[in-house]
Order: sequence, then structure tokens, then C-alpha cells
Amino acid sequence: MSYSSYLSFPRALLALLLAAVPILARAQATPTPNRVDGYGAPSTTAPSPPNPSNHGETELNILMSYYEQDGNHGAVEGGIGTQQLTDLTPTIILNVPLDSVSRLSANVGLDYYSSASTDRIDYVLSTPSSSDTRFHADFGYSRQLADKRTVVGVGGGFSKEYDYLSFNITGSWARTSLDGNRQLSVAGQAFFDRATLIRPVELRANPGAEEHGSGYDTRQSYNLNLVYSQVLTQRLQAAVSTELVAQRGLLSTPFHRVYFRETGGELGTAKTELLPRQRYKYPVGLRLNYYATDLVQLRAYYRFYNDNFGIRAHTVELETPVKLTPFFVLYPFYRYHTQTAANYFAPYLEHSTTDLYYTSDYDLASFSANKLGLGLRYSPVYGIGRFKTPFGGRVAKFKALDIRYAYYRQNTGLTANLVSADFSFTLP
Repeated sequence: MSYSSYLSFPRALLALLLAAVPILARAQATPTPNRVDGYGAPSTTAPSPPNPSNHGETELNILMSYYEQDGNHGAVEGGIGTQQLTDLTPTIILNVPLDSVSRLSANVGLDYYSSASTDRIDYVLSTPSSSDTRFHADFGYSRQLADKRTVVGVGGGFSKEYDYLSFNITGSWARTSLDGNRQLSVAGQAFFDRATLIRPVELRANPGAEEHGSGYDTRQSYNLNLVYSQVLTQRLQAAVSTELVAQRGLLSTPFHRVYFRETGGELGTAKTELLPRQRYKYPVGLRLNYYATDLVQLRAYYRFYNDNFGIRAHTVELETPVKLTPFFVLYPFYRYHTQTAANYFAPYLEHSTTDLYYTSDYDLASFSANKLGLGLRYSPVYGIGRFKTPFGGRVAKFKALDIRYAYYRQNTGLTANLVSADFSFTLP
């Protein structure tokens, strides 16, 4: 591996940050927005945008993932009942260089999910709440300034499902040092969400009239992402990051039930989950990349998380890409997460009617979790294949294929499987 490849780390990190913006927007509107460990819904890995100097090619990535989970602590039924969920997520990510210094990007897709837990909102199986489709689209523009070391970007997007509508705007700035060894990246996002208030059937004043919701509420979220990266040696690079989050508005899920020890678990004794309307998150992360040999790389990541809900969490990740051949890379990965419970969490029948706030959502419980998996990337120098496009007869290249499988397990009993694939193409 040449020394220049090591110096490309800051530019690669910037590419990762810019690519992550649509994913962050997507994560904001998942069915489990309170999840701290980041594994409550499937998420695909966005590819790195093309190098601005490579203005002759457009990059297209077609991503597919299938996620399934099961457990017995469903928040819809007050911390008991099924957590069964499946989610299919086709996504298209397009990067179009306009010239040698600027490019447009688009991230468009949908999630089709089927949830046995939300099917219990009405206590009737196969209701409309048992499945839904979410559409999302994010668009961005980035430009390298005249100094060749600064990149700025702007973007925006939306997400829409049956009971939820979200809009977001984003801006980013990154500057690399003159020798290319250091970089500071800053990205800010704002989300503006509107949710239909769908309550459990027995808690509706007029169940027939309120079948499709009883009013609306809003939520605003503001994220500030800071990343400082540096090449330490020819084999070691490091990055320190933080994503500060401030939220206000609806942070509860109206169809989550909570049962109290004074009133028991009979039908009609529950209340809807109630959480504070402000939340602040303060995560800090450290990432290390070590090139052990030309064939083996070690990638390590640690994150400390803290928020004003009382949750503290630690996450450790390790990935070891191994180059089996010049074209095949195998990368096993492992992730461990542990967190304390929120101040407002208690299991089924352990809340008191005197509590000011209350939830039995196990995403806010104390738990530890393990995730392990294996990925395979096939990327020949000249691509996997070539074909003519339907419009214009231009020749496109099937550049690379990336396939991943992950297994996830919590000590609460929740288990999940995720299979994803990334088909990478370049268009002249």
C-alpha cells in the first residue's frame, strides 16, 4: 500500500460523512425513534460519493435489505407481547458530478414493514396498522472551493408514511490541512416532523371516529455533527466525533400502552405512554483504522452516549477486512452495546399512577446486546460486467457487489437478522 493511500483517509472520511447525511435523515423517522443502540430498524450503508475530480462518471448504487426481529416485550401492549417486525427496504443512491468541483446526490427509496406488535393497537389481527409503506427522498449539492481543501454542501428531503410526515434540511462544511493529514468536518441538520395521534382503541373517546387518528402533534430535532480526523502514522489513522442532538415536541408514542401496579392489567386500565417534550443527546465517538498488512485492516470504534433521559451507553465495534484476492474482500464484524435505563422506564405493572412520566418501551430499558456478522465485497479492477443503458445506448459498468449478514441479540430476548446487498454501477 502506497503512502498516498494513507493520506487519502481524510478525504474518505469526508465522503463517509456526506454519504451518511441521508441515512441520518432516514433514521430519524424509523418506527422506534427512542432506540439508543441504532439497531431498531434496518439501515443500509451508503456508498462514498465520487471524487469531485472524477467528473466523467455518475455513480449509481442499488441497495436492498431485509430485516426481521422477534421478542416478547412489545411496547404496544405495555411491555409484554410480541415485538415481531419485518422490513424490506429497496433504495437507490445516485451521485452525479456536474463538473470537476461540484456534484448532485439523491437518495430515494421505500420501506415496507409488517409489524405484529402495532397490529395490537386495536386488539384485532390483520388491521391496517399491521403493515405500512414509508417513502423517503433526500437530495444534496456539494462543491469543492477554489482552495481545493474545502468542501461545502446543502441538502434536504422528506419522509412520508401513514401516520408520519417529516421534512429535513442539512448543511455541511469540511476543510483538509495543506499536507492532507488532518481534517475538520461539520454538518448540521434540522428535522420538522408531524405525527398523527393514533391511540389504543380502548383509550379513544370515540373509537369509530378516531380510527385514523385523533389530532396531530409535532416534533423538531436539531443535530450537529463534528468530526476531526488525523493520520497518525503510515499505518494508523484516528477520528474523534460527536453528534449533539436537541429535540422538542412529541417524544412519546401515542399507541404505546402503560399499565400500573395500582390498577392492574385489565382492559381499559392502561394509559398512553408519556415522556418529556425535550431531549438532549451527547454522544462522543473514537474511530481507529490500522493497516496491519497490505491484506489485513483493523477498524475499531467506541462510542459513549449520554442524554437527559438518564440513559448512559457504551458501544464497541470491531471490523477486520481481509483481502482474500485482489478482488475479494471478506470482513467479519462484531458490535457490543450496553445501556442503563431511562429515568421514566419501568416494566409491565411496575409503574405507579403517581409517576409524572412513564413508559414500558424496552428501547429505553437497561440491556446489553451483541451483533456479529460477515460481509463480502467483490470489486474487480475492470468491473463485474458491462451493458448498454436503455436510454442513449451508453455503456454502463457493474462495478462492485457487497453482501452482508448480521445477527443481533439482546439479553431481553429480542433477536434480529439483517441481510443487505449493495449493487454499485458507474455510468459514463
